[in-house]
Amino acid sequence: MFEVPGLGDLNVEAALPVTLLALGACIFMLVDLFVPKERKEITAWLTAGGLVASLVLSLLSLSEIVEFSDTSEAFFGLFVADRFTDTVNVIALVTALLGVMVAYNYLERTGLQRGEYYYLLLFTTTGVMFMGAAGDLVVVFVALELLSIPLYILSGFRRPQEESEESAMKYFILGAFASGFLVYGVALIYGATGTTNIRDIWAAVDGIVADKDSSRYLLLAGSGMLLVGLGFKVAAVPFHMWTPDVYQGAPTSVVAFMSVAAKVGGFAALVRVLAAGMPNFVLEGETAAAWQDTVWLVAVATMLLGNVVAIVQSDLKRLLGYSSIAHAGYMLIAIAAAGSAGVADEAVQAIVIYLMAYAFTNVGAFSVIIALEKDDATNTGMDGLRGLAQARPWLAASMTVFMLSLTGIPLTAGFIGKWFVFKAAIAADLMPVAVVGVVTSVISAYYYLRIVWMMYFEEGEAEASAPWPLAWAISISAVGTVFLGVFPYLLSDMANKISLAFGG
Repeated sequence: MFEVPGLGDLNVEAALPVTLLALGACIFMLVDLFVPKERKEITAWLTAGGLVASLVLSLLSLSEIVEFSDTSEAFFGLFVADRFTDTVNVIALVTALLGVMVAYNYLERTGLQRGEYYYLLLFTTTGVMFMGAAGDLVVVFVALELLSIPLYILSGFRRPQEESEESAMKYFILGAFASGFLVYGVALIYGATGTTNIRDIWAAVDGIVADKDSSRYLLLAGSGMLLVGLGFKVAAVPFHMWTPDVYQGAPTSVVAFMSVAAKVGGFAALVRVLAAGMPNFVLEGETAAAWQDTVWLVAVATMLLGNVVAIVQSDLKRLLGYSSIAHAGYMLIAIAAAGSAGVADEAVQAIVIYLMAYAFTNVGAFSVIIALEKDDATNTGMDGLRGLAQARPWLAASMTVFMLSLTGIPLTAGFIGKWFVFKAAIAADLMPVAVVGVVTSVISAYYYLRIVWMMYFEEGEAEASAPWPLAWAISISAVGTVFLGVFPYLLSDMANKISLAFGG
């Protein structure tokens, strides 16, 4: 007879931050039904409160002040609770909090202040957190859909504007197609190993490699399809086609949040599946993981296309869309490095550091665009930057900080992120890939610094408005970007204890 497991069997305590946030999202969705249409700021405050509560729990666990559980798993091995999980939780929750702050004024002045925006944001954040803690490929798929479906809806939130509806449709159709690849990949890996549990996959791969079993080719095809599904989510070439169109058409507050949250979830899942589950998948005569060459080739193509095509963009949102593609390439370098023996933990630490730096930088950059954007979604072109330094000096200074960080200039968080990624690549003997990363960073300086030039050295009548809490979001992002660049040990201390829960 089937026995219903108790709370002790499920070990819910180990997953407390994310389970509380998921429960809060469901409760806020019901509460919002009774909130008057003209008082939707109540839902925004409830959302912020739920995020803060979950963030505090995650920080307590990360700092080891409080141990929520003696074991590292929950829900019968489906959920992995380790330092990587806590770190991903912190990055996701900080991004979501900034996303709420950025959206508050934007939704109000554009007439889009609807309660569903905030709990959809919470569901996406919950999906990101579950992807970071996935101990099973089925959880990866369910969490990916939980992350993605709210973003499809939010992309079309500015209905009936055609551009917004078009971006939502493109994102949905291509996203569903990519999810199909991921499911097929899960099926092939299950066929090769007989399990979907990531820990058991790691154990099964050892046997497959030792026996030179023909199922290793099934495993290779499955890992390739997983890379397609997750590559779409992080906007890697050639699965990037949706990115510039969705970034340009979706509400800017959605893009600010989505540009970071989707990457955090996608790269967290890549770490769990490839770096933790299959680092020992080595073909005959090779010393690195079988998937390493594919990943670094995708990384090189992503960096080159993102940075080169960004040069010719005249719309800021579209430019940052291609910039987002390029930064996915830099992070993929670290994923590739994780395929070399003895480098996995260092590579995972580099990804975490890069994601935290990217969160502050990219949300901040889109926040400045929101300050420039008019209520009818116009004025997001490069021309709108002319004269911004004279009209709003602190906005121009903040944007300068973000552009320098995206370039990778020292004393910014972006430089620290790239430093650790390139360091991991060199440790994995991927020197040519690191060189391409450095060269493309130099290329990126052209279009990032062009923005700085236009703000300070070209005449114009830039108009911008940054009321509270948008001003606070910009300020926090700018301070975070500089602070983490000047005191890099804060990032390294956060990441240096991360080790893969198994297979490390």
